[in-house]
Amino acid sequence: MSDSEKFIPEKAYGFRRVVKATSYSLAGIKDAFNGEAAFKQECILCVILVPLAIFMPVDGTLRLLMILSILQVCAFELLNSAIEAMVDKVCIGYDPLAKRAKDMGSAAVFVGLIIMVLVWSTGVYSAFFN
Repeated sequence: MSDSEKFIPEKAYGFRRVVKATSYSLAGIKDAFNGEAAFKQECILCVILVPLAIFMPVDGTLRLLMILSILQVCAFELLNSAIEAMVDKVCIGYDPLAKRAKDMGSAAVFVGLIIMVLVWSTGVYSAFFN
């Protein structure tokens, strides 16, 4: 039995569960930021675009959509990275289903980027050309 199999964390309830879940989430974000170049780039994009969205002369709903479109790209990237990590753990060598899973995770990020570009295009048009 490996060391990781020996440690089974105690179930937490109530506020303690929320605190533990938050710490796991922050650990995942930190790990992705340190180990995934695409996630780091998308975080940098967030740092630039979120303040820009806040100060753009657009209505509140469009501003919210602009910010959410960036955050959803980051969320999709986290899921894609999780899929890739799990596939790499369980598959040795080439497997067509593993490739399919990785490609679909990548496609989700791509669709998220398309959504972000569409929303931001609408925001820029609304702010400066309308």
